[in-house]
Amino acid sequence: MADVEKEVAQQSLQERTATSKDGTSSDELEFDYTEEEEAIVRRKIDWHTVPLVTLLYMLCFLDRINIGNARIQGLARDLDMVEGVRFNWALSIFYIIYLLVEVPSNILLKAIGARFYLPLLVCGFGLVSLCTAFVKDFAGLMVARSFLGVFEGGAMPGMAFFLSCFYKRNELLFRIGIYVSAASIAGAFGGLLAAALSQIPSWGAAGAEIHTWRNIFFFEGLITVIIGLLAPIWMPTDPSTAYFLNERERKIAAERLLREHRSDPARKVTWADVKAAVFCIHNYTCALAFFLINITVQGLSVFLPTILNDLGWTNTQAQLYSVPPYVCACVVAIAVAWLSDKSGQRGVWLGSFACIAVVGFAILRWVENTNVRYMAVFFVTIGAFPGGPGFLSWAMNNSAGPSVRAVTSAYVVTLGTIGGIVATWTYIFYDGPKYHTGHTINLVGQIVTACCALFGVLYCARENRVRAAGKRDHRLEGLTEEEAEELGSRHPRFRYWT
Repeated sequence: MADVEKEVAQQSLQERTATSKDGTSSDELEFDYTEEEEAIVRRKIDWHTVPLVTLLYMLCFLDRINIGNARIQGLARDLDMVEGVRFNWALSIFYIIYLLVEVPSNILLKAIGARFYLPLLVCGFGLVSLCTAFVKDFAGLMVARSFLGVFEGGAMPGMAFFLSCFYKRNELLFRIGIYVSAASIAGAFGGLLAAALSQIPSWGAAGAEIHTWRNIFFFEGLITVIIGLLAPIWMPTDPSTAYFLNERERKIAAERLLREHRSDPARKVTWADVKAAVFCIHNYTCALAFFLINITVQGLSVFLPTILNDLGWTNTQAQLYSVPPYVCACVVAIAVAWLSDKSGQRGVWLGSFACIAVVGFAILRWVENTNVRYMAVFFVTIGAFPGGPGFLSWAMNNSAGPSVRAVTSAYVVTLGTIGGIVATWTYIFYDGPKYHTGHTINLVGQIVTACCALFGVLYCARENRVRAAGKRDHRLEGLTEEEAEELGSRHPRFRYWT
């Protein structure tokens, strides 16, 4: 039955490439559907993709940042990392490995399919987190963090690409915004969970006792593995084979994307796709902004419990006080994503909220009052957290074709991950408890982020005007219709989102 479905899908794709003399595809003339039918299909896709991806990414981020919660619950003391920069190295090794595997992982995802590949990554980083509960020294922690980077490196770009295979450009950011908001959910939930798990009495065999910070790694990792094993039951592979749609709905789901992107979703990634993603000015802009956003988001995610602890609160209080800023960030990130999709604008929203983060870091840098500094943490999380999904979606919106989008999502996240490495060195032991250096780095970073958003708007708007004036039509000279479609985002008829 599966072979028959594949043959039918392939035949359908071949029929869609045939075009009439007036430029309208023959399939568009033969197959039609109403907006109501499309809305029904979209709602079904929403229920079977977005909640699951959000849950998986929340677990991904939770297993990444729980080291920050574990630090103030005894990890730093037990593994001799109270002073010096050992803790920073444990964070850095994760991001170094992470960025090396992102692009190869997305290419593998495109070849293998998301239904089993993404849950495999989830089970992998869950198992590593569980095993971290048994490390005995700094060397063991470094090994564990390295393997965590191997499995988590493909998670975020992979999930973003997975969603881009189901949604049109004007639908994408809201969905990516929901799933990336899981980072702030993980930050909030992680503080509560760490406070609870660290209170579990010591248990386990002699010589391998699980207590306080070890409970955090063990139980969070165990939950992740279980959910990863169950994920393939719910996760679809692609629109044309989605098990929860009937035959007509599957055709609508595939056709609506084909009409927008004009590209075969089954096409493999080629070197031309890699070059199209890597040598795109707009992708560089989004990647730079994503890099700067990551310095803030990844830095806060790991160091916020320590920063709050240094404000004078106890370990448990610091864990609990870290929850409200993340909750607010989650709500705002989803709202900004929805408004951005509805307005058809990216840069204006991203630049505006970067300015809010600038205000927050300015307060943290120069104000001494504890309560005011805590208020500034809200400004920072509200201003910075919408930027990650926003800039990633903006880059993917302006990349034509599933293969190019697969490389783009991984490429932008890879460059952005370098910001995670920088983040691990922004807040060091010697700079506490005020952390002037860390706050200054983030302040400058958010200013540049706002400038990137402004440049992105101006560049995309200018390019759209140039194309509308026919000044890019020379790219079509001497090309067949099929070769012209291969131009992707460089096609004169392609319009950038601003």
